[in-house]
Amino acid sequence: MRTAIIAESFLPNMNGVTHSLLRVLDHLADRGDDVLVIAPGTRRDGPKEVAGARIVRVPSIALPKYRRVRVAPGGVARIRRLLQRFAPDVVHLASPFVLGWRGVLAAQALGLPTVAVYQTEVPAYAARYGMHGLEAMLWNHVRNIHQHASLTLAPSSYTIDQLSDLGVAEVALWARGVDSSRFDPGHRSEAWRRTVAPNGQKIIGYAGRLAAEKQVEDLAALTDVPGARLVIVGDGPWRTRLARALPEAHFTGFLGGDALAQAVASFDLMVVPGELETFCQTIQEAMASEVPVIAPARGGPLDLVEHSKTGWLYTPKDLGAMRAHVLDLLGDEAKRRAFGAAGREQVVSRSWKSVCSQLIGYYARAIENPAPQVCGRGFSSMVHTFAGGPGFEGTLPS
Repeated sequence: MRTAIIAESFLPNMNGVTHSLLRVLDHLADRGDDVLVIAPGTRRDGPKEVAGARIVRVPSIALPKYRRVRVAPGGVARIRRLLQRFAPDVVHLASPFVLGWRGVLAAQALGLPTVAVYQTEVPAYAARYGMHGLEAMLWNHVRNIHQHASLTLAPSSYTIDQLSDLGVAEVALWARGVDSSRFDPGHRSEAWRRTVAPNGQKIIGYAGRLAAEKQVEDLAALTDVPGARLVIVGDGPWRTRLARALPEAHFTGFLGGDALAQAVASFDLMVVPGELETFCQTIQEAMASEVPVIAPARGGPLDLVEHSKTGWLYTPKDLGAMRAHVLDLLGDEAKRRAFGAAGREQVVSRSWKSVCSQLIGYYARAIENPAPQVCGRGFSSMVHTFAGGPGFEGTLPS
């Protein structure tokens, strides 16, 4: 099979979109497929090839105050030429928004089937960054993209309902895999725990990007929990601001690979305060590590966290409930262990191989039924406001 992937975000920027794509590329390489990745960037950005796939960069704009994130506005002709030369069997649109819009139009012009993977709640992100006036327009844009696609894949039941409410008809569930060998309770390290909690405190952990939409500042409700230390793993544009807001917390900076797996396994529990998670891969990684999770009852966590069995869900914005659940688990080691064991049992079979095999089936479905719906007007110069409007700090792929 020949697959073209049009990625709204890719290496060297590491996030949920990139992480998923790397696993997909590994799977396609194992199958011996021919793959082209089209992504924002410059010729100097990242590798020219990943897992046998050729990487082509298209001109892009760095977002203000978050230079590592780039958007690629422009016309359809360049993308159409790239697709025409490669002649793919299917076009995979990874978290499409700006470049993905150009991609779906180019593919439609060439009669190519498209699979659009919804992964980022961009309109709500924009509202989080103070751009409330654009939210309705951005949701219209999301609808247009996915109505143009042959098939849309959503990562959770919440996002399926969200897209269906927008009027997107062809939506199927495609969740994410987890590496349960890397994320394993055996990687728990007492030595690492002593470096971040030298007084033997219990560790309340967070792992993820440090940005407005992640609501890490909500963890201020936990900084004075007796006998506990808040440990923040990750980096992003809000790190300095959060360090001021959470002076008692320990910030590790970005961790990846085995270092991340060790940190997550060494938490006593994980709190994920963001309310805009369409899936939330770090929840699965914590569960695979036998770490119970506390998260708001919205979006991806509704599917991942089984309330009162693998963790706790709280009403969004109810930080008192979040704190009460933390106190409950920290005060009951037997419950903490039981929740952790149940979490690993729930996710251990969700391998990336099985998830990516399902994706190949969705590719086949789109190839068999390529015709998208007819939809309304598309995107235009609004992207320039979106990318660089006054006071905007950057909308980030999850």
